[in-house]
Amino acid sequence: MTATAYDPIAFHEGLVKHGLIVPAGVDGIFGRGHVFEDVLDRFDKLILDIAAKDGAQVLLFPPTIDRTIIEKTHYMDSFPHLVGAVYSFFGKELAARQLSEHIHAGDAWGEHLAMTHVCLNPAACYPVYPTLTGKVPADGRLVTLFAWVFRHEPSIEPTRMQAFRIREYVRCGTPEQVVEWRNMWLQRGIELLQSLGLPARADVASDPFFGKGGKMLASNQVEQQLKFEVLVPVISEENPTATCSFNYHQDKFGEAFDIKTPDGETAHTACLGFGLERVTMALFQAHGFDPAAWPVAVRQKLWP
Repeated sequence: MTATAYDPIAFHEGLVKHGLIVPAGVDGIFGRGHVFEDVLDRFDKLILDIAAKDGAQVLLFPPTIDRTIIEKTHYMDSFPHLVGAVYSFFGKELAARQLSEHIHAGDAWGEHLAMTHVCLNPAACYPVYPTLTGKVPADGRLVTLFAWVFRHEPSIEPTRMQAFRIREYVRCGTPEQVVEWRNMWLQRGIELLQSLGLPARADVASDPFFGKGGKMLASNQVEQQLKFEVLVPVISEENPTATCSFNYHQDKFGEAFDIKTPDGETAHTACLGFGLERVTMALFQAHGFDPAAWPVAVRQKLWP
């Protein structure tokens, strides 16, 4: 029995009422309670268990990345509406007093700040590509990371967050290696979510490109089947939520960061990411707000 009748407001209120999330005063930003975190951590462990024999290199990066990564990948051409550039104060004492006066007066004060060399990370895989520069081994490279991601899309709809976590895997190698890996993980992802009692299904998808030109980019992405998502109803049955995505970048990042295969060809890359908060919310929606009352098979998988 679902927690709500796929009503986003009622679902948000239920998550808050049961202490699963804690409002933080800004749409798309909230705290997480102990029970929410326990479910999220246990789902992340299931992913790691499935991939344990794959031999992925484990990396961990902070939520901020070098601004030049955003620039080299032309992120601002496609997603300027999502970026979170970090600004800070560089002035002297007089400028600091003026800044303080503006804040105490309730005035805008952004003009007193200037851009730093970092941005909030908009995609979990982005910090990985500079580490791959050069020639990769004959069997390619595989990296996994647990990452905080920021996207400026505030919403009261609980699955549309400004800050969220991803369990990410990045594969680098020849086109054949990368596509085979992407297709293998697509099946793994569906099976994992279905094993938790979630009605998951895959579909071809596109990224939220900006503007009129973005419609053509999205159309090309769908036509070439470069992006798949695994969808689960969380706040709507008619428009299920993407809980994980599988992306084939072709040679985009290989070109940008000079990544080569042993024969000197530009390497191809793909990534997959499980939206950990979204999967956790999907579990609460599907099975109710109290994990103690979840189906035995689901509990045994998460709490073996």
